Amino acid sequence: MPNPFLPLWEYIPDGEPRVFGDRVYLYGSHDRYGCNAFCDYKLKVWSAPLNDLNNWQCHGVSFRTKDGAEHKSDTAQWTDRELYAPDCVTNHGKYYLYTYIVGSKGCVSVSDDPEGPFTLLSRYEYDEADAGDDGIYNDCGVLVDDDGKVYVYYGFTESHMNELDGESMYKIIKGSHKRPVINDSEDVPEEQRFFEASSPRKIGDTYYLIYSPRKGSRLAYATAKSPTGPFEYRGYIIDNSVDYPGGNDHGSICNINGQWYIFYHKMTNNTITSRRACVEKIEILPDGSIPPVEMTSLGFEEALDPYKITPAEIACVLKGGCFVTERDAFIRPISNIYNGAVIGYKYFDFGKDGSDNTMLFCAKVRGQGTNCKIDIIADDYDNGELLGTLDIGMSDGVYKARIKKLTGRHAVYFKAYHGIEDWTKEYFDNKQLFELEEFVFMK
Repeated sequence: MPNPFLPLWEYIPDGEPRVFGDRVYLYGSHDRYGCNAFCDYKLKVWSAPLNDLNNWQCHGVSFRTKDGAEHKSDTAQWTDRELYAPDCVTNHGKYYLYTYIVGSKGCVSVSDDPEGPFTLLSRYEYDEADAGDDGIYNDCGVLVDDDGKVYVYYGFTESHMNELDGESMYKIIKGSHKRPVINDSEDVPEEQRFFEASSPRKIGDTYYLIYSPRKGSRLAYATAKSPTGPFEYRGYIIDNSVDYPGGNDHGSICNINGQWYIFYHKMTNNTITSRRACVEKIEILPDGSIPPVEMTSLGFEEALDPYKITPAEIACVLKGGCFVTERDAFIRPISNIYNGAVIGYKYFDFGKDGSDNTMLFCAKVRGQGTNCKIDIIADDYDNGELLGTLDIGMSDGVYKARIKKLTGRHAVYFKAYHGIEDWTKEYFDNKQLFELEEFVFMK
């Protein structure tokens, strides 16, 4: 599946990927389309077979803080607030779900199966002196180390950690509280300082802490030789705001079939509260560093097929104010397209050379009562090769243009404009041009 890799009606941000058995599971928050608040009162679990990463299955609701149609609240005795950013680990042959509940003490639940549903085990138990972050355990991430010890990392604007009792999985070991886990002094640049979204991993003998820094829309990482740190900032892995409407980010790394990935989320619906799960391949170098990767439309695909219909909403470049809009479960165009907007997709594989020198480009659009154009550009939206221009009319329809043929692997960009330079230009500069639903290239 391309990015976003879950069905396009699903909103799962803050994803924690975990491999259990022969499947990869995604534990995350659940955003609500059209809502002006983060997250939901329920959590859902998705998974895919390791040998078929394009076949994601929804396992339904795994935990609730409010009653649902078929699942009663799991926390009715103390809170009905929203659930944020869970994590799940396995120990003692069971699966433990760690949930952060906004403004409330978090909890641990348990299941015999990684997909849940999860049964409440307990809220965290601790002495007040041993719990940072007011005992809420914001955006907690959990590590079960090779020696059986268990650690929880958490915090908001300041990094914390504790050791957990490995038998109960919810009792905080007295005297184990440490802060900050990552150097957070005033002389550290804001793009390195901890903000939230703790996610620990151990690779070889190195401990990694993935997190969201105070400045920007990045996922950064720090490493240590001990689970208790100190963790040293090493760099950032991905930035979801490069040529795209950015916002907070939260995710982690995961090794699937020998390939490392970064799971993250991106924004839709012109808001920071409708986030969808995305993934990119990454590389971990011999020195433990992770080079930054760009945001693409690929997901688990090696390349996009230009000769299959591409839904507009998998764009990884949206410039000039345009954004993905969900009209319903089936229709999600790119809207708010004004003069100069850029829409981009990375990467298509156009295959080997053929006898033709041109190909046909078709786009399905919703007209906005304006005659306009899009330039179709390969490789770089500012300095790339112009393949051709598509004329778009005032009404809904499928518009076609014959353009230059491409071979091989390329990013493709659409640059929208009205082409008017007379005294009416200012009026058309402030008018939406069209909405893009889907497109295809044809040999």
